[in-house]
Amino acid sequence: MSDEIRSQLARVRAEVGKAVVGQDEAVEGLVIALLAGGHVLLEGVPGTAKTLLVRTLSHALDLETKRVQFTPDLMPGDVTGSLVYDNRSGEFEFREGPVFTNLLLADEINRTPPKTQSSLLEAMEERQVSADGVTRKLPEPFMVAATMNPIEYEGTYTLPEAQLDRFLMKLILDLPPRDAEFEVLRRHASGFNPRDLEAAGVQRVLDRAGIAKAAEAAQAIGISADVLAYIVDLARATRQSPSVRTGVSPRGATALLRSAKALAYLYGFNAVTPDHVQRMMLPVWRHRLVLEPEAELEGVSADSILRSIMQQVQVPI
Repeated sequence: MSDEIRSQLARVRAEVGKAVVGQDEAVEGLVIALLAGGHVLLEGVPGTAKTLLVRTLSHALDLETKRVQFTPDLMPGDVTGSLVYDNRSGEFEFREGPVFTNLLLADEINRTPPKTQSSLLEAMEERQVSADGVTRKLPEPFMVAATMNPIEYEGTYTLPEAQLDRFLMKLILDLPPRDAEFEVLRRHASGFNPRDLEAAGVQRVLDRAGIAKAAEAAQAIGISADVLAYIVDLARATRQSPSVRTGVSPRGATALLRSAKALAYLYGFNAVTPDHVQRMMLPVWRHRLVLEPEAELEGVSADSILRSIMQQVQVPI
């Protein structure tokens, strides 16, 4: 059964490729996040298919999806839901917000103030929404896929550190290479409509039950004490770097563990290897580091710091 679901997950990535060109790493990252029960930040300049990527993935997985366009005037209740007075009953009733879905597409999340961004904290961490003293569970699976523009773009807000830490990984969607960009134009010239995924031939491959089984199998993947210690040493090294003000927390270390297990499962391994840890280290940790102001002024990036740490920390044999 596990092999069958794994092959279906491979088909999911192929189906997404029918609509999205040149973003294979981002597709893989979203699938891994789903298996690890996490949320994803997708960063890239406008026009790099961030929204299309999420919509196509949810279509291939047959998940309910809702989209919220984050704007400066968006209120927390517009996301989580709010109490509304019913004239017929004469009572206040809770009206569910778009967060009550399987895959929430939070479009341009850094264009709304931190107060509204923070409205997602409970939903992302506890998989529930509390209002008027009542706790309401969110559907399973539940994942937030938030798109964001690079922070230097006008009209953007910095995401609070507590919010960033709730995202399992941050994926960077770069502009495609020439051959991929040519393929995008060729498809559009042939009549491709990004709003009609059925016409594009994107098929539904897996359902919620299959996703739940795959996630359970992924987290059952083994890991040795040496590889666990390797993750700990990497995390501690981020806290000792002179370029880093705040390093990776224990939550970040467990996030890397879950992601490495999902990656190992996806490629048919029975146990996590140091290679799996290294492959997931940048997307899982790049948004968790708070750099020293001097390092930022010198143009040092979180990715470069993490690559340097990987070279310095001894890899278990």
